[in-house]
This record gives sequence, structure tokens and C-alpha cells, in this order.
Amino acid sequence: MSLTEEIKKRRTFAIIAHPDAGKTTLTEKLLLFGGAIQTAGAVKSNKIDTATKSDWMEIEKQRGISVATSVMGFEYKDVKINLLDTPGHQDFAEDTYRTLTAVDSVIMVIDCVKGVEIQTEKLMEVCRMRNTPVICFINKLDREGRDPYDLLDEVEEKLNIKVRPLSWPIGMGKGFKGVYNLYEKKLNLFTPSQRKLSDDRQVFENLDDPQLDALIGPGNAAQLREDVDLIEGVYPDFDVNEYLEGKIAPVFFGSAVNNFGVNEMLDTFIKIAPTPKSRDTDMREVKPEESKFSGFVFKIHANMDPNHRNRIAFLRICSGKFERNKPYNHVRGPKPLRFSNVTQFMAQDKEIIDEAFPGDIVGLYDTGNLKIGDTLTEGENMVFTGIPSFSPEIFREVVNKDAMKTKQLEKGLKQLMEEGVAQLFTFEMGQRKVVGTVGQLQFEVIQFRLKNEYNATVEFHPMNLYKACWISCTDKKQLDEFVRSKNRYIARDKDDKLVFMAESKSWLQMVQDNYPEIEFHFTSEF
Repeated sequence: MSLTEEIKKRRTFAIIAHPDAGKTTLTEKLLLFGGAIQTAGAVKSNKIDTATKSDWMEIEKQRGISVATSVMGFEYKDVKINLLDTPGHQDFAEDTYRTLTAVDSVIMVIDCVKGVEIQTEKLMEVCRMRNTPVICFINKLDREGRDPYDLLDEVEEKLNIKVRPLSWPIGMGKGFKGVYNLYEKKLNLFTPSQRKLSDDRQVFENLDDPQLDALIGPGNAAQLREDVDLIEGVYPDFDVNEYLEGKIAPVFFGSAVNNFGVNEMLDTFIKIAPTPKSRDTDMREVKPEESKFSGFVFKIHANMDPNHRNRIAFLRICSGKFERNKPYNHVRGPKPLRFSNVTQFMAQDKEIIDEAFPGDIVGLYDTGNLKIGDTLTEGENMVFTGIPSFSPEIFREVVNKDAMKTKQLEKGLKQLMEEGVAQLFTFEMGQRKVVGTVGQLQFEVIQFRLKNEYNATVEFHPMNLYKACWISCTDKKQLDEFVRSKNRYIARDKDDKLVFMAESKSWLQMVQDNYPEIEFHFTSEF
């Protein structure tokens, strides 16, 4: 196949939502329909012995939440789908924001009982910044939820985007009968099955068919005809271009846990979702069909396989063809890198591949050369822009509980920080180590992983810190003077950049006033 054909075949998207809306369950069902797995697992369940494919870290299985973005690829109807399941929990939002830089579109899951929740609004703002196309999936219709019309209004109002339903539910909760596909004018009735696919489908080309009344009852049939007339009357016809520009969100209804409505969404998704798009660098815009390879690292994960202490860098391919064993220019590094071990993922199951194309996400085994935001190219010195690293909100001092394991602790902290799990600051005075995170839960994850993966035991002691500010100054002498006078509050981050650790807002303001020539930055990309 030519490069253009390969690009046309690919769809790369992330699933985003507030915690517990059913993101990971929907991921499972998409894999089930894609034939990538035979039996879907449960996020938390006593009866089902298979855990979900995308929550594979030990802590995720125990807590029933997603902690890290997982990447899965599968084929569906001759389309190559790259799917990223993101953590919904706000403590891991930074991982999700970075992941959104690596996809071309998004499926947003909304719980029909709770409606639009706060984390969904925050994630939607990130999609808005890039005009990422969004498809909305309203989930959990097997429960008594809110009225579908109210939900549509709430999505428009809170997420500030126009909507257009492309499927419509028949009943809800105990009386839930199925979903009518407005896009293809077909009615699919499913029998609830939580684990395997059922092929039992009724197809209606015409809603006036008397057999419809026999199947779902005269009341439901009359209601459905009325709803469909109303929707077709109120909403304009669905315009694919408006969706691709991020102006309108198609809405699907279903129940992921029962396989209801997922198939309709997937079938429509592969028809309308965008193929890989152009990306901005600090030099120019890079188009996917360019012959030369380029891509960027948006995530790093250590110890995906506990038996081999490995690090995998997740690379999004932006243009050209990526080939195994070929040397590529590492824009930030001193020398070109070649990768003999290149994988594509099915959560933690991996297969070695020889080539990959724009839109694909590949895993590169790395010994510590790569970090988040790095660009690889076939020669050009350009850097892909827009991968954030924020100033943390909560600070804790790392206290080593076992002096014999100091080496393991150093290594563990270094690798976890390179993954972007949190940020590490080492004070110049006394070498105290402080970890800064966006949320409380990250400390538990770090503590758990240090113990399980590196055999290092730590405690985290609270610290009275307000902000970590990266500092710079055009005059080196003045910078040295500032560092000397404020030595107690100066630390270095993992890249050895100078950081000023401010104890309170008012004090930071005072220091800024007293040292006008020093610049204080709240993100590390200046």
C-alpha cells in the first residue's frame, strides 16, 4: 500500500471522561467488537475473573481505576484503529493532557445518571484549545437516568458545543429496549450480554413497519416515531465538516457494559472520524503525507514488564514511514538513535513490528536517552510544540525508610519522574528530595510502585510550600547572587534546571518585587 493509503486507513483517538463514567468498560467493548479480545473483562467484579485489558498495572487492578494512559491498536472493517484509554481521575490529569496532544479525535463518555461532571468540563477545554473533533457517548442507559433531551441540553450548555444525536434510546433502565440508529435509519435490538457478542439483530428500514410494534410494544414504538420526527425537525442534517472542525459533537446513546449502542458508534466513527492530521513544530507545519519520517514522544513508562526492568517511550508518528533499525535524528540529543525493538500495543501485550505510519503509536525500548516532548526526525532539526509540564500543587519530602536501599530509591525516583508521574526537586542545601504532584493519589501510586518495582520503602512528609518556580535571568552574575542569597529555597529539577521553592503567595510576591531582574516561570517550557 502507498503512504497515502496507509494514512487514510488510520484513526487515532482517546477516550476521555470523568472517573466512573465507563471509559475503561467502553474501551473493552471496542476491543471486543474489533476482535482484539474474545471476552471483555470487568473493571471491578467478583463474578468475572478477567480484569480489563487496559487497566493492567497492579495498583489499577486493586483500586479499579486507570492510573496511566494505555495504548491499544486493532483492526476493524479494514480500518487500523489506535485507541488511547486515559485516566479520568483528576490527580492524573497531566498524563491525559499530554495524551490529547497525540490524538486526532476524542470520544467523550458521559454517565446518563450524573450528566456532565467537572472533570469532563476541564478535559473539554483542552480539546477546545486544539479544536479536536469530539464524539459524545452517553453511557449506562441500563440504569434509570435523566431524560435524553435534558442531557443533550446540558452537554451544549456546559461543554459549549453544539450537538446532533445520531442514535436514540428506546426506554431507559429496566424498560431499555435498544437503540435506533438515526445515521443509517436502522433499529438494532440487542439482548443484554456483558461478555460476549451476540449476533441477534433486527434491522428495520422503515419505522412504520407493524412488526416494530410487536417487538418493542405499541407504546414504545409510538414514542420512538414521535422522537425521531422531533429530532429530524429540530436539528439540521449532520454535517461531517462541522464535526471535523470541532464545532459540533455527534451523540450516541448506549450501555457499554451490555454492548448496547457501542457498535453503532464504532461503525459511524470509522466513517466520519479524521485521518491523521498536520502538526505544528517550532519551524513549520508538518503534513502526514511528507515522505520523511518525524514523530514525538508524549509518554514514557518504566517497568511495563516486571520481569525485565525496561523503559518504553511512546512515540506518535506524524509524517513519513518509521522503520526499525534505521538511525533517526534525536533533536535534543548528541547523536542519532536507532531502535531494534519497536512494538505496537494491545495494553501490555506487545508485538514487534518493522514499520509504522502516521497516526500510529509505537513503543521504543529506551535506556534513558528519551524524555517526554522529544522529537525524532529523518534529519531536520525541529521540535513539535504544545506538550505541557505544569507547576505542581502539592509538595512532600521523600524520606527513605531503608538506608541499605538508597541506590534502588535513587533509580526508582529517577525513572518514575522521567515518566512524568510527578516532579522531583532536590534542594541545593542538604540534598533533601521533594516530590511535587497535581493530586493526592499520585503519592500513593509512587509509594506503591517504588516498593513493588524497585524494592524501596519511602514515606512522604508534608511540606509547607506554595509553588515551585523555574528561574532565569539574562545576567548570570545577578542570577548567581540571587541563588546565593536565597540558597535555602533553591532546588534543581530532574533536568538540573534551577527552581525557587516559594513558601507562600505573599512571600513569592515580595521576592519578585525585590528582584525585578529575575524571571519566575510556572511551567518548565520557557
